[in-house]
Amino acid sequence: MAHSIEVQEQGTAVAFSFEEMLRYSGPDSPGGVALGLKMMERAFALLEPDGAVERREVMVHSAFRGPGARDACELVTRGLTEGRYVVDAALERPERGHTLRTFAFRVSYRDRTVSLLLREGFVTDEFVRLAQSSDLTAEEQQHFVTMKQALAGELMATNAVDLFDVE
Repeated sequence: MAHSIEVQEQGTAVAFSFEEMLRYSGPDSPGGVALGLKMMERAFALLEPDGAVERREVMVHSAFRGPGARDACELVTRGLTEGRYVVDAALERPERGHTLRTFAFRVSYRDRTVSLLLREGFVTDEFVRLAQSSDLTAEEQQHFVTMKQALAGELMATNAVDLFDVE
């Protein structure tokens, strides 16, 4: 799954690979890391179509609470450390149902903002149920690990344009 995203740091190109994001986040949330990378890929292309964004000028608000997406954004933008990555329950979309309600992102760069919603068909009800359960059996835990890895693979194999609806 070799894939990376490039940003600017004071005018110098800096690229971060999916594998680097996984190492930074740790092994527990590969699907979330893939989600974060693909979300940034889609948002950055819309916000700066002629080149790479300046990493410390990106602001992310998200209803999604998962650590993988947060860690991917932190590594690429330093947004969490610098107060530009915010989990915001007001962005939740209850009309999208229990499974998809938190998969909403609002990304700003300079004077532009884009809102992205993960499309149906990638995250299942079972996935969300297991993610929210605090008392998984050993069998359920192993199944969930397999599901997280499969989700990461599916997200990484899908073009970011095909993953998100843009508002």
